[in-house]
Amino acid sequence: MREILLPQGYAPLLSVYETQKAIGLLKRLFEDKLAGALRLHRVSAPLFVAAASGLNDDLNGVERPVPFDINGVEGEAQVVHSLAKWKRLALKRYQFQAGEGLYTDMDAIRRDEELDRLHYAYVDQWDWEKIISAEDRNLEYLKNTVRAIVDALTDTQYFLRTVFPQLSALPRLEPQITFLTAQELEDRYPTLSPKERENVFVKEHPTTFLMGIGGKLRSGQPHDGRAPDYDDWDLNGDLLCWDSVGGQALEVSSMGIRVDPASLDRQLTLAGCDNRRTLPFHKMLLNGELPLTMGGGIGQSRVSMLLLGKAHIGEVQSSLWDEANVKACEAAGITLL
Repeated sequence: MREILLPQGYAPLLSVYETQKAIGLLKRLFEDKLAGALRLHRVSAPLFVAAASGLNDDLNGVERPVPFDINGVEGEAQVVHSLAKWKRLALKRYQFQAGEGLYTDMDAIRRDEELDRLHYAYVDQWDWEKIISAEDRNLEYLKNTVRAIVDALTDTQYFLRTVFPQLSALPRLEPQITFLTAQELEDRYPTLSPKERENVFVKEHPTTFLMGIGGKLRSGQPHDGRAPDYDDWDLNGDLLCWDSVGGQALEVSSMGIRVDPASLDRQLTLAGCDNRRTLPFHKMLLNGELPLTMGGGIGQSRVSMLLLGKAHIGEVQSSLWDEANVKACEAAGITLL
């Protein structure tokens, strides 16, 4: 049985039911603050899409989607990995204008995830997307958006601590963000793995936005995988916060300015994915028929873990766990929902 690493001496700050109340409050607070800061409108989102549409997120290109058929519907359906592409098409359909966008609750199944304290097959996110102008496709616009998201997180944490004073035992989120590129991080720690680099850096810089993810670094390897057909690899990043309970960097959000026709053309070739050019979504994008956008996903369970001081993701979402996680949590006194 594989080893599941959990924090030593962990004791939850909230009871099981207090945790449920806090999650509900957290979600309402953060949604409102995020929507107000970024001018987003809530919409409904699909749990599955047609396999032939090209709308499903291919993540790193190796994860298997969950396929199934629907009575009377032609073709295969797939449970979404994320809504990265669907959101952009939805903005066109809703006829939104530059500067406004949408957000939604996204539920996905990623059945190839390695199950541990931070990862599970069920993924829940606030997925958001907004229309931007050509002039906004730059790093400063991206950074300002990250600052607005961090402000929403710190405001949410502040209010939670007034309702649940025991959460004051946790460190406050650092509102000052350190921005650096994946190449700069590799240059600092060339002998470490990408995750080791993140842990070392974020421990000293508790709120970090790591930019430029997807393309190959000077080492010949990317910092992390990123599908070639939604983020522009030069204008994206991950929001990392220091998880004081787990003692490691916690990825709270993956986001970026989306590909335009030129960057999509380039990245499809670099990723060896030229076969996608014939898919409906990709044809529209290459032909300039979709709006320029930026967007991302913010992990609901990850944010809940961070703000409520939880050691295992199974404390904030109800799931079906493997034997290794069940036994490890039992030994540590952790209640899995």
